[in-house]
Amino acid sequence: MEQLGQKLDFVSISSLPTWDNEENIPEYRVSADESRTSRFPCDPSLNQKIVLWEGDPTALDAMGLIHPTNEHLNENTPLTEAIHKRAGPDLQNELIKTVRCCRTGEAKLSKGYHLPARFVIHTVGPRYNIRYRTAAESALYNCYRNVLQLAREHELRTLAICAINSVKRGYPPEEAAHIAIRTIRRFLEKHGQVFERIVLVIRGINEDCYQDLLPLYFPRSKTEEQWALDLVPANIGNEDGEPVNPERKIRIAEDPIGRDIAPVNSRESDEEQGMDEVDISSHAFTSMQADPDKTKREMGATRPILSVEEEKKRRYERFLRRSRMEDLSDIAAHRCIYQTGVDIYGRPIVVFVARNFPATVVDLEKAFLYFIYLLDPIVNEDYVVIYFHTLSTAQNQPELKWLRQVYHTVDKRYRKHLRAFYIVHPTFWSRLVTWYFTTFTASSIKDKVRSLKGVHYLYNTIHPDQLDVPPFVSEYDMQVNGKSYFNPEEGSEVEGL
Repeated sequence: MEQLGQKLDFVSISSLPTWDNEENIPEYRVSADESRTSRFPCDPSLNQKIVLWEGDPTALDAMGLIHPTNEHLNENTPLTEAIHKRAGPDLQNELIKTVRCCRTGEAKLSKGYHLPARFVIHTVGPRYNIRYRTAAESALYNCYRNVLQLAREHELRTLAICAINSVKRGYPPEEAAHIAIRTIRRFLEKHGQVFERIVLVIRGINEDCYQDLLPLYFPRSKTEEQWALDLVPANIGNEDGEPVNPERKIRIAEDPIGRDIAPVNSRESDEEQGMDEVDISSHAFTSMQADPDKTKREMGATRPILSVEEEKKRRYERFLRRSRMEDLSDIAAHRCIYQTGVDIYGRPIVVFVARNFPATVVDLEKAFLYFIYLLDPIVNEDYVVIYFHTLSTAQNQPELKWLRQVYHTVDKRYRKHLRAFYIVHPTFWSRLVTWYFTTFTASSIKDKVRSLKGVHYLYNTIHPDQLDVPPFVSEYDMQVNGKSYFNPEEGSEVEGL
């Protein structure tokens, strides 16, 4: 098999064998049962649109190539590297200046430039946590659904789809393959005329999953259809393949306008409380005023007085909107703050490299905008921060006044979901400033801050493969500590403040 990034000739999708090839169907022994019907019946017209292929996706001449990546479209993976290498610098420029970001579950379109593919569809798969399995399933479904919908809107008749789930994000490959294949099947059932070929590109860990599961959703004969009856999962989602959790169904206890209302699925129900019914008969909207304009006139036209928290939230949202509109590529180019992998608990890691931050010359307001642009999608769940103080100087340290403004401006989610703040290679002055700041300004996070004398202490809770450490930090660490790994015999001393 060719390696990613290697110079290859173009591979024509039309030359690849499609899934409807009956010569590859195994011999099944099944007893015909006419009383049972399949939820995924054999459909040759759909099967001839599917291709299962192992190879380099950057060599396919598809109209659209699906690129699984992270929120900032710069995930460090062999596939991302191969796509950018073959597409050329124009792709990176478009991502920075135009596309900019992509939230989990979304899909964004860019040109393919020097790739054989005309367009690249970027999407961000979810991080998997067993406690939030339902949310992860829904997010992964949205990835595939939005990719297909975007391709349909732009009339991309051939697609090369790489598995959107990744080991790096912890999603079980087999569970992810079920969602991927059934979502594609359901979409083709409704919009099959849009596509000529959909190539499922399999590599490594996903190879066996797709080979084994594809017959369940795309049976190639009536015999294979009968064989798959007992193997298709009980819960196959709704008519679009979207995951549905029966335990999260709710019903309206009383109809405020006097009509019966059927049960509906609630995505906002509290899964931990396990609600079965929600009584909304006393909710505010059931007693709305008949003439809201009259009520406003009676109350007067004065602007409502906002609480301190409401005013802070409104101010933060203004900054967030600006961060999504302004060109922050000059700040991003310093690579002073970025997201890397996840720790052993599945929590995303944010890295801040002090030496890369030109505090005395950079536009601090733009730096703040980039800070919230990067972190806002992350801080809705638990996360950790690693601050490399390594070899930084006074030129890299912003004034305490600015740090206080940042701390008090960001949304409370930043403090609520921060689980650890590691300071690597601290100095006497950094300890003093940190103590002062966490004592008099940020006391709520004081117990989460830890100083570490070496990088290897991080490896107690973070696997080395999940951490992108700048080379100069590793070199300095080797000089000071004589190692760049965690030694279990020595323990994992973490020096508190």
